[in-house]
Amino acid sequence: MNRALRGPANAKIPIRRLTRRLPLYISVSLLLLVVMFPFIWMLQMSFRPNQDIFGFRLGFNPTFEHYRALRTGDFPGSFGNSVAASLSSTALSLLIGVPAAYSLSRARFQTRNQIALWILATRMAPPIAFTIPFFLAYRYLKLHDTVLGLVFIYLTFNLALVIWMMQTFYDSIPESLEEMAWIDGCSIWGAFGRITLPLTAPGLAATAVLCFIYSWNDFFFALILTRTKAMTAPVAIVNFMQYEGWEWGKIAAGGTLVMLPVVIFSFLVRHYLVRGLMAGGLKE
Repeated sequence: MNRALRGPANAKIPIRRLTRRLPLYISVSLLLLVVMFPFIWMLQMSFRPNQDIFGFRLGFNPTFEHYRALRTGDFPGSFGNSVAASLSSTALSLLIGVPAAYSLSRARFQTRNQIALWILATRMAPPIAFTIPFFLAYRYLKLHDTVLGLVFIYLTFNLALVIWMMQTFYDSIPESLEEMAWIDGCSIWGAFGRITLPLTAPGLAATAVLCFIYSWNDFFFALILTRTKAMTAPVAIVNFMQYEGWEWGKIAAGGTLVMLPVVIFSFLVRHYLVRGLMAGGLKE
């Protein structure tokens, strides 16, 4: 008898809990809709025919003509340039920035904080302040309109991000773990590779994702320092905006293809990204 009475009462608890959380679920859903609306709108525009490109009707005959049109011209090559420049700059930034961050975290000298501040200061100035020096230097060094030149440019502003983020992760790891490895016979960099680096894997993944996104989405430097050979995908999309008219279908299709890899990649590594961004703020 008592069990029969307890059953319905317990069944009401999830319903009450759901009722209390319903406003939260609605708010999160609305926020997600607002954030995703531009991407959804551009996605559906890329499948609309030209005569109905700005239509509001949900029922339309989708077409792939805009995507097929992107197979010719400069867009395929520019997409490959974006992939090569972003991946190379991300790998190079991690290769240089990770040991530098570890050195700043473990070294003990008076100017350590000043050096860290100088590194951060390279991200404070607006990109346009470096435009003329970079342009003149690249013309002199024959790096203008080259993928290698873009890699060096992206390295300059990704390196500060890697050092500052990874230094936070290294500061959260007790040095006693490395000292135990030294006692067992490991060198400084041996303990770093076997103990410290694996413990900061989530932070390393989060840093790599951010570096790739910043390089992939760059438009300003790619516009100024490239012409045709090293043109990236964001710059190639601008070529669809002409004096005769804007090719909205190609712009929407190109924008979708540029955004899609970043969205998919971020979704796949979202757990590592969240863990990495949260772990750096925890001290043991």
